[in-house]
Amino acid sequence: MENLLDNVNGDVSTSSYSASDIEVLEGLEPVRLRPGMYIGGTDEGALHHLISEVLDNSMDEAVAGFANRIEIELLPDNEVIITDNGRGIPVDKHPKFPDKSALEVILTTLHSGGKFTSKAYNTSGGLHGVGISVVNALTSELEIEIARDKKLYRQTYSRGNVTSPLQELGSVNNRRGTKVRFKPDFQIFDKGLNLKPEILYKLAKSKAYLFKGVEIRWTCDASLIKEDSLVPQNETINFPNGILDYLNTVIKDKRSITSEPFSGTVKLQDDEGTAEFAIAWTEDEQGFINSYCNTVPTPQGGTHEAGMRSAFTKGLKHYGELTSVKKSNIITAEDVLGGASIVLSVFIKEPQFQGQTKEKLVTVKTTRLIDAAMRDHFDHWLSSNPNVSTRLLDFVIERAEDRLRRRKKTEMTRKSATRKLRLPGKLADCSRNSAEGTEIFIVEGDSAGGSAKQGRNREMQAILPLRGKVLNVASATRDKIRANQEISNMVQALGCGIGKEFKLEDLRYERVIIMTDADVDGAHIAALLMTLFYREMRPLIEQGYLYLALPPLYRLAAKGKVFYARDDAHKDELMKTEFKGLKKIEMSRFKGLGEMPARQLKETTMDPSKRSLMRVVIPQSQVESENFKTTHTYELIEQLMGKNPEMRFNFIQENAVFANDLDV
Repeated sequence: MENLLDNVNGDVSTSSYSASDIEVLEGLEPVRLRPGMYIGGTDEGALHHLISEVLDNSMDEAVAGFANRIEIELLPDNEVIITDNGRGIPVDKHPKFPDKSALEVILTTLHSGGKFTSKAYNTSGGLHGVGISVVNALTSELEIEIARDKKLYRQTYSRGNVTSPLQELGSVNNRRGTKVRFKPDFQIFDKGLNLKPEILYKLAKSKAYLFKGVEIRWTCDASLIKEDSLVPQNETINFPNGILDYLNTVIKDKRSITSEPFSGTVKLQDDEGTAEFAIAWTEDEQGFINSYCNTVPTPQGGTHEAGMRSAFTKGLKHYGELTSVKKSNIITAEDVLGGASIVLSVFIKEPQFQGQTKEKLVTVKTTRLIDAAMRDHFDHWLSSNPNVSTRLLDFVIERAEDRLRRRKKTEMTRKSATRKLRLPGKLADCSRNSAEGTEIFIVEGDSAGGSAKQGRNREMQAILPLRGKVLNVASATRDKIRANQEISNMVQALGCGIGKEFKLEDLRYERVIIMTDADVDGAHIAALLMTLFYREMRPLIEQGYLYLALPPLYRLAAKGKVFYARDDAHKDELMKTEFKGLKKIEMSRFKGLGEMPARQLKETTMDPSKRSLMRVVIPQSQVESENFKTTHTYELIEQLMGKNPEMRFNFIQENAVFANDLDV
């Protein structure tokens, strides 16, 4: 076989690559040469990561039970001071390096520290042994003070190098712990960056939430705080209920499926640690998940989140089986937790993270430990709160059904991309292809629909007759809404979907007009339809597409004069004005739209040049509301159309005094 090396053009000289080309980086040189390998880069996130590394060391002392107070101070010129009242870093000579103190070894040697075994820390966030040494390498100035065994020590560093020997400053009787003062090195970090009070204050609060036994004292120089900033100059941060306090702060006034968040602290098997959690299922489903391991944020999740998902999914499925809810078998972890607001904080021994920035927990056994511990706690909570549990299960099943419908719709769309649009059989559609200038009349009954079809403008007016009264969606389940034929016909005719599938841009008409009889029954049907549009197609109202037709109740004629009256009040007004003094007046009361000749219906109610329409609107303040379920309109619909008859009874009692001219 031909030697492939013979095909290489030119000479290959071994002298171009020799032992002298092999570099050996000592001490902290690798960190300064390749900072991205240790803190993810040199951008703003990496800059603030320096503070996280030092703060994590203080938090480890607090979690281990040796500190209960941490101080963070942000000064001008990007100077930071972090102090704790823990044990203080050891300062005695290191056995392997007799010419150096343990403090100097920790600050100048990668992979050194007291967190590789459980002798000094049962659980900790810094396990790579590079945290404080990396900070030392990437700071232009670093000064550290150690108060230990009633003595105070100090040493200074710059860019990873010792700049002064370890000094013993004397005795201190009322102080202990570690104080680190440092400035980031802008020979390394991107020019123009600055430490931001908002980011560091948020970091301080998150640490206080994660360990309720710690008090964090925050101080920021006034010159660094912007006028519109919510960052205080001084604050003592402490949260007695830990992450539950945080969750309640975030969800605030949002309406929850459960009466209060599900929260607690559980011990892991084999004394492997603990897990603290708080979860809320809110109606708006604008959820999030914030997870932590040993107070270190894990934005990419990991095995602790996987264990939690497994516990909640299996627990809710099992509860559904126990209560004979057949549809519980369709739910997945995404259905259970996809729209929930979750905070999960675990403290475990020897965690393994993905990368030095610790964004993902990869300790394999954690999934099993979290699953077992949280599943038991969740099962007990479900069985102890049957009403809440049933409501939660119904909510999750509804999410699952929505997911399956979306999948089915996607599959159908894929299969029928070239198939003709399916429209309900009773719809008399208009001939115009575009939505511009078109309108659809939703009409009460087939007889009224017949008159409307004869009186319409076929090019731009469509007619959809309804059979009887529409389902009251305010008191109906999601399944009943989806199964209702009249609602299904409307959804197909309008073309814009319903609920979470609603898309205003797919609306097939420029105006949607509710046209019902001008009597009490007609008003009731109109109310049911408006409830449907408000609850399931709310943007259609917000953008001004929904109208009420105003058909007349009476026809008045005398001496060549013909007028139509909308109601009794309008009739009385016409009698006093247009027909004043006339005795022989022909007065006919329409029994319904179906009794009106097509010509009269067109003239009075459908002809755009002669008719009057009433636009259905929502107050602008409620349109702009972040949570429309807290608005007055939503609450009024719940009161008058919802499942609770007592609310309607109370409304009638409170407002009966305002009712006049009732037909008895």
